[in-house]
Amino acid sequence: MKCLLKYQWVKLPRSQMPQGKGVMGAWARLASRAAFRNGQARYYKYINQITIGSWAGGIVGLKSILGIKNRNKALDMMDRLAQMGYIDYELDPKTKKLTYQIKDWVVQCSGEPCMGTEAVYATQGYGFLCLPRNITQRLAEAHYHFDESDAWLDLWCHTVWQDPGNAFSHMAPSIQFGKYGAVLTLETLGHRWGWEKTKVWRFFKKHADAFPLQKLPGSFGCLIFNTAYPTGVPFSLPEPAQVKRILEGIRIWGRNAHIESACDHERVNHWVAWYSRKVIPQISQTQAAPAVTSHRVAVSAPLITRAYFSPCRHCKSFNEDCQGIEGTSPVEFELLPRAGPKTGLPADTGGIEYGTFEGIPLW
Repeated sequence: MKCLLKYQWVKLPRSQMPQGKGVMGAWARLASRAAFRNGQARYYKYINQITIGSWAGGIVGLKSILGIKNRNKALDMMDRLAQMGYIDYELDPKTKKLTYQIKDWVVQCSGEPCMGTEAVYATQGYGFLCLPRNITQRLAEAHYHFDESDAWLDLWCHTVWQDPGNAFSHMAPSIQFGKYGAVLTLETLGHRWGWEKTKVWRFFKKHADAFPLQKLPGSFGCLIFNTAYPTGVPFSLPEPAQVKRILEGIRIWGRNAHIESACDHERVNHWVAWYSRKVIPQISQTQAAPAVTSHRVAVSAPLITRAYFSPCRHCKSFNEDCQGIEGTSPVEFELLPRAGPKTGLPADTGGIEYGTFEGIPLW
């Protein structure tokens, strides 16, 4: 199905959790192991009553979910998530039972359930998790210094596929921040994440397989694609020539548009948002056209042509030659130099236009 920018949630496969350190990586791992429906869950020899979007167990299970070996560090991460408003959790000091609840749970789409009619928790790495698109926005608004997993999930949450306001998303899933954010720069991402430009560049070099960049001409910026986004249909990354052709089509439509900003980056984002609908049919036709089969040997005989010339008296026609010798034009009967013999006036049947190809071949 199409996951458009207007949707409030985005799909994240449970087999592709964010990499690296950060609160968003921890939150995604906690959410991926939460219950997708109400019921009873078994933890070792205990049976706990579970509500949708929650989990119950012990510290050992929590450390396994977070991938943190230290008990204190795991609890510190839970405290940070609770302070930011992402989760609520409770630890019973007597029974050592820990329960957490995901506050930003998407009820409309909880992903594929685990196999089995009585299952409450989804199988690890199975199906997908739905998360709100604005889950990382509160970090940016609080001027939080992003970690690697925070930036990774921020890009994933802002992935669009076949959005009518972004022609490039009809080629492959692309990253877009807001209505006028289809084309990005390393500076804008660095400002959002609290990073230097060099750190942003190193991040994309490390995750080039997941989020490849494609630079646009001049100072427009670059496009960022998401190669792992689940679209339901196969796709391939567009070639630079195809991206340039679509961009030129958008610029042609926007050549008379008045935009107050003098920045090329802002202008191209407005053009993409306003005129993507004009060029989307071109993308559909290109993708629907069958690929041309290339052959090493021609299947039909090529058409071979030759050009001829014949010296005649008109070749001496000149006004001034390279040596500065002046002369007069001996052109008679208002005829131009021709290929083929002249049989005389007025019965002149020689020449190319009469089908007589006589003379010396040029090649």
